[in-house]
Amino acid sequence: MSEPLITTFGCRLNSFESEIMRGHAARAGLDDVVIIHSCAVTAEAERQVRQAIRRARRDHPAKRVVVTGCAVQIDPRSYSAMAEVDLVVGNADKLKPESWQALKNDPAGAPQVADIMASTQATPPLVEGFAGRSRAFLQVQNGCDHRCTFCIIPYGRGNSRSVPVANIIAQARQLVASNYQEIIVTGVDITSYGKDLPGAPALGAMLKELLAAIPNLPRLRLSSIDPAELDPDLLELIADEPRLMPHLHLSLQAGDDMVLKRMKRRHSRSQALELTQKLRALRPNLALGADLIAGFPTEDETMFQATHDFIHEAGLAHLHVFPYSERPGTPAARMPQVPKSVRKERAKLLRAAGERGLARYLSAQIGRPQKVLVERHGNGLSEGFATCKLPGGAAIQAGTIVDFVPERAVDGMLEGAVTNWIKAA
Repeated sequence: MSEPLITTFGCRLNSFESEIMRGHAARAGLDDVVIIHSCAVTAEAERQVRQAIRRARRDHPAKRVVVTGCAVQIDPRSYSAMAEVDLVVGNADKLKPESWQALKNDPAGAPQVADIMASTQATPPLVEGFAGRSRAFLQVQNGCDHRCTFCIIPYGRGNSRSVPVANIIAQARQLVASNYQEIIVTGVDITSYGKDLPGAPALGAMLKELLAAIPNLPRLRLSSIDPAELDPDLLELIADEPRLMPHLHLSLQAGDDMVLKRMKRRHSRSQALELTQKLRALRPNLALGADLIAGFPTEDETMFQATHDFIHEAGLAHLHVFPYSERPGTPAARMPQVPKSVRKERAKLLRAAGERGLARYLSAQIGRPQKVLVERHGNGLSEGFATCKLPGGAAIQAGTIVDFVPERAVDGMLEGAVTNWIKAA
């Protein structure tokens, strides 16, 4: 069974869904398509998608170019209008096997972009694994009920809907059977998990059930979480469950109260800072990361400095920094804009502060024994999400968890000694 070519942009949820599409298209016998799985989170993301579409047409003139994902869901007409595009498929239709079978039966096809707001369930089919990856993604939720003023993604993903616990456990069991040692829990807004399910189980309760059902899963990691919605069971797991990795990534976006208010976020600066302190009290060696937007509309130097200072105050080690990007149709796009050159410079300063935060975190790990998951390129990933340079890494079986003692921090990575590895066949 030949597989289609897929280029994936954006989030971990897109990576998970690409594997679903890969299976559907392969079973339909679609070996003559190139699938571009798009992202719409920033203008730069869309620019890269369009570039990939043009490259796909140039490199594969005999294949059909199919474009799907959030950018298509939000603006299907502009992608359908591209001369290089043969078909667009919406976010709901891309996960249905019949969509890909129809493309096989009717090569000319027709645009398939249904109303995403009509989607009320999130029950993806099982995937066996992720090509070329040492870690696996596990979708637990899709969509978002919140309307942050800068964000277009709810219009690409729809409202929040949760995967039933039984389906989550079945998928995790399949991934463990496929020899994945680490699973990353992913979705659009995973801390909203369960509100639409019978009994409204929160994220923490679901994770407890998952871990109890699969005792041979060594490592479970969370993707981005909302600082406003950590439930008591989740806090208990952070404190007491060694299989839940000591690494949390906060959907923070800013460290200034006025900016947070204008973003329509649900936390204040002080609440976010208190949360980081509480989390560290629960798990002393916790690594914290955050998403930050530089140059949000109306942001002045004082507001920016508050966000810049928050990085050090909260001890953030892993940052995702984005210069603000106007998304047509969002309230923030109608606000007074910060010049793009200023956004770019502020993003540079935030990244530099993040590099200093990472250096502090790595220095604190020197001499502390780590469990490191070996990646396919020969390096590894610590429980705290630090990249570890492994001596003789290329000879170690990818996906193996090894004992590692960091001896020094160099260029944003830990270097040290490894024991108990299994050489690749």
